[in-house]
Amino acid sequence: MIRVLIAEDHGIVRAGLLQLLVNAADMEVVGLAARGVDAVELARATRPDVVLMDLAMPDLDGIEATGAIAEMAPQVRVLILTAFSDGPYVLAALDAGAAGYLLKDCDPDALYGAIRAIHRGEAPLAPQAASVVLAACRHDHAPIRPRRRPVAALRPKFSAR
Repeated sequence: MIRVLIAEDHGIVRAGLLQLLVNAADMEVVGLAARGVDAVELARATRPDVVLMDLAMPDLDGIEATGAIAEMAPQVRVLILTAFSDGPYVLAALDAGAAGYLLKDCDPDALYGAIRAIHRGEAPLAPQAASVVLAACRHDHAPIRPRRRPVAALRPKFSAR
């Protein structure tokens, strides 16, 4: 059973996520938080496997709450679930310790799959978030290894006999 904490400031969205997760046979909701401070406290008290974390929350935003949870309980995996796909949000959330990043326009099956993936230790990223990460890597890092010769140059040469 995957123990999930939902951290979302909009009541209607929180209720919808709760209903979705209650219908998943392998998931159990262990807490609901409307503020970042509450998310951190509930994560401390309940030790969920996964926290679904919104970014825009009162008192303590999702990035700050993610950082606090990652520091306090590194085994708790935070999956960002937000409407923001802008590069600074994605990178700041991952830098704070988020293990995955999903957008709220995903379908329920994608949400279920991301929760299961993050629980297995994988790092699910919405395609928009993955593009941000790849662009940042290309911009900030030198190539890992020198360029290789074209594949055609590696083929053995056969002589006709």
